[in-house]
Amino acid sequence: MKSRHLIDLSSDLSVSEWEEITNLACDIRKNIDSYYGACRGKILATLFYEPSTRTQMSFQTAMLRLGGRIIGFDNPANSSVAKGENLKDTVRVVGGYSDIIVIRHPLPGSAKAASLYSRVPVINAGDGGHFHPTQTLTDLVTLRHEKGTFSGLCIGLCGDLKNGRTVHSLIKALAEFPGNSFVLISTPSLRIPAYIKDYLSSIGSPWQEIDNLADAMPLIDVLYMTRIQRERFASESEYYEQRGLFVLDEKKMSLAKKELIVMHPLPRVDEIAVEVDDDPRAKYFEQTEYGLYARMALIMKMLDGQTKQSEALPRPADIVCSNPDCITQHETYVPGVFRKTGDILVCDYCDERAQL
Repeated sequence: MKSRHLIDLSSDLSVSEWEEITNLACDIRKNIDSYYGACRGKILATLFYEPSTRTQMSFQTAMLRLGGRIIGFDNPANSSVAKGENLKDTVRVVGGYSDIIVIRHPLPGSAKAASLYSRVPVINAGDGGHFHPTQTLTDLVTLRHEKGTFSGLCIGLCGDLKNGRTVHSLIKALAEFPGNSFVLISTPSLRIPAYIKDYLSSIGSPWQEIDNLADAMPLIDVLYMTRIQRERFASESEYYEQRGLFVLDEKKMSLAKKELIVMHPLPRVDEIAVEVDDDPRAKYFEQTEYGLYARMALIMKMLDGQTKQSEALPRPADIVCSNPDCITQHETYVPGVFRKTGDILVCDYCDERAQL
């Protein structure tokens, strides 16, 4: 594999590797019993600093289906984190007990920081509102099954596009394929971050912003709905100002193409009416099953390549990231690293623009 860790799908795996993994996932779906034992003797550690149902359980099920075993925690209050243990120490210790680590953490850049100190491969299962690459692999497997292609699609993404890590990862992935365009549907305060727009513009991928879901429905081939995330808001009042503004119902579905598919990373709150569940274009429950096969394929590929040498620690920069939520602001031993994108300096952990 291109990298021994999976932090960002676009950076750590090549497009050909995405296709290898999605093809393997499709074969696993058809012949799941024949893959039992592929990871016998291996141990997967799940470090979940945030709540999770589908991602955590699908990773655990994936490893068990492959004949491996699992350790870890799903609540940091039940671990030494509650005693003040930092991320580096947790990862160093758990890496000594396991063959591969899956981590979910509320701070952007946390998975990348963990990978600096891990002896074993690290998989990012969501770092704050930043990236969620294994959900994107799930989405690609869903598209492979339901649309038969990754190219020539108009993709609508609706809801909390500012904090939606699944959205950020999916846009970066699908922008790699020819003929795709994006319709970004959100309120002004929840629009897609600047670094995603910069990325789309830099590669010439068409995109437009719309603040009305009904107007977008006739245009799109894929609708990716997301919830308004209560946990990303500073106050309850801010959350309730945004909640319920975009709701997919039968009336809006009547405006859409017959070939549309509706996806959602789940959980949903009120952004998709229950009545839509019976529409054959609704694929979000099938999507969760595809996620199991995607993660089985990923674990197999990453364990196969785990003999690669660890990368040297990056050389720290003199500048400090200005994003208060960046992992480098909270785990201050993590070396600040930046890259230039044109005239803009960007943090290598959270991808936010730096203030010079």
